[in-house]
Amino acid sequence: MKRSCYIGVENRFSEEGKTSEFLLNGRRTSIDGAAVQTTLLDYLRDQGLTGAKEGCAEGECGACTVVMLMDDAGGSAYRAVNSCLMFAPMAAGREIYTVEALAQNGELADVQKAMAAAGGSQCGYCTPGFVMSMFAEQYRRDREGPCDPHELSGNLCRCTGYRPIRDAALSLGPAPAGEFLDRLSQPAQRLESVDHQTTTSRFSRPTTLEQCFTILAADPEARLVAGGTDVGVESNLKGTRWNHIISLEAIGELREFSETEERVLIGAGLTLNEIPARWTAAPEAFREWLVLFGSPPIRNRATLGGNLATASAIGDGAPLLLALDASVHLVSKGGKRVVPLQSFFTGYRRTALVPRELIAAIEIPKPLPTFVKFYKVAKRRMDDISTVAACMTMDWDESGRVDRCRFAFNGVAAVPLRAAAAEDAVVGQRWNEAAVERAQAALDRTLRPISDHRGSAEYRLAVAKSLVGKFLWNRRETAA
Repeated sequence: MKRSCYIGVENRFSEEGKTSEFLLNGRRTSIDGAAVQTTLLDYLRDQGLTGAKEGCAEGECGACTVVMLMDDAGGSAYRAVNSCLMFAPMAAGREIYTVEALAQNGELADVQKAMAAAGGSQCGYCTPGFVMSMFAEQYRRDREGPCDPHELSGNLCRCTGYRPIRDAALSLGPAPAGEFLDRLSQPAQRLESVDHQTTTSRFSRPTTLEQCFTILAADPEARLVAGGTDVGVESNLKGTRWNHIISLEAIGELREFSETEERVLIGAGLTLNEIPARWTAAPEAFREWLVLFGSPPIRNRATLGGNLATASAIGDGAPLLLALDASVHLVSKGGKRVVPLQSFFTGYRRTALVPRELIAAIEIPKPLPTFVKFYKVAKRRMDDISTVAACMTMDWDESGRVDRCRFAFNGVAAVPLRAAAAEDAVVGQRWNEAAVERAQAALDRTLRPISDHRGSAEYRLAVAKSLVGKFLWNRRETAA
């Protein structure tokens, strides 16, 4: 598909009635007529762009990876995303590129040449996904030195093996001159409102909270969606259908960030990979948590607000934020309120949100704790759902006794929680083996995990207790 010139165009989608269009490989295409829950992947394949494929339909394998243009520090960046987890109307007003756009005039792009030269493709099923993630990494604006192979996470290869694919990534030089590189000097297009309707369903994308609440008032049962990484799985694998979906990703009020001496305020609509660019003084534990949360394509779409609103008992965002004593700012047509995160989860998959209310921001108070560690125990270290995850923080007084601590867990109850009894067992004490034993005894008394295919209740309890011991040893290593 030949690309058309788009540099310098202020807004390709501002004309009335054109909000259902997007730029696909540099050319306009329309989603008119597409069912609301048609995945972007299926839409692309219907257009004859069959390089992207379905492997898992839940963002695990990367066979469906494409790149989407997103804002980045005054310019823009190519971000790898899972097209199987985006509904086609979510593409409206965006610029999206598939593997078919890379070769020009019969000549392969650098990333394609590198994969071929390194022997990085065998059956070829996963190759387009790897190529698109590699393309996004080659064109990363702040890249210094070789491409980072970790940016290929979320792409699975079942036959070639990863070494030649890694070699291909490491062989790449700077992004070559041309349209793709030139485009990065200009910001991504501003998202406009969308109202996409078919005979059976409706997709709305408001651009302000006021507009969102007006839509919600008319249809309180509408399903709110942020990045769609959880809702997409529910749609693909469970066949769940909603009459009306409201996307929150274009609401500017949900994408704000600020930091003062008293607190950090993170907009609920910021994607996970956007947060570190704004929170430059985040503790190291935050960055350790980020790469364990999910693959780059997931983090390019997932939001903190969406992660908390799903109220998953194994969601990895909650333990970190609980340990940092976070609160959530909730907003509705009637006003705003602030709820401590430890009071936000009211039961399995239930929260303190009332109808027509949504999460606007997450507030983390300062000063931040002196010592913070995040732990994730899963079948795989990366790109997997937690069996148990924990975040622990601690401060000491001048005498060396524990002044404040927080032990937060997921996977050990129906909701993410703070282990208050374990915290009380060590406050005012020296942080040593005896304190660890008291905390572990408290966990024995108070935690009631369940058994499932990821681990038995006994295993989950044993893991939670062992992580408290690991927290002691990590502290000693740091203090040494």
